[in-house]
Amino acid sequence: MSWQSYIDDHLMCDVEGNHLTSAAILGQDGSVWAQSSNFPQVKPEEVEGIMKDFNEPGHLAPTGLFLGGAKYMVVQGEGGAVIRGKKGPGGVTIKKTTQALVFGIYDEPMTGGQCNLVVERLGDYLIESDL
Repeated sequence: MSWQSYIDDHLMCDVEGNHLTSAAILGQDGSVWAQSSNFPQVKPEEVEGIMKDFNEPGHLAPTGLFLGGAKYMVVQGEGGAVIRGKKGPGGVTIKKTTQALVFGIYDEPMTGGQCNLVVERLGDYLIESDL
């Protein structure tokens, strides 16, 4: 299965009539493995900040999480495994796998819980596959 099909079939899928606005799978070095057409251009320093937060949970809380220059307020996550951010009526979920970062960005009417479910389910599958 290609990385793009993980985006198209597993992340951008229908969830109770709602969809993520964009999604991506990036290597932990920031290299793009696959992404939806409208996923923001993530800067190297943004990926570095995300990786630092996975290694030092709480690192991004004071400054916020930035993706493509957009600022998200960091909300509850799972230290070392999941970072969740909120921006207005939407937000982002980032799941760390063995080799990658799985991103899901959502906006209303999708909920944070629905986004978490989609992103974390794929992330868990990739972890089980040692990816």
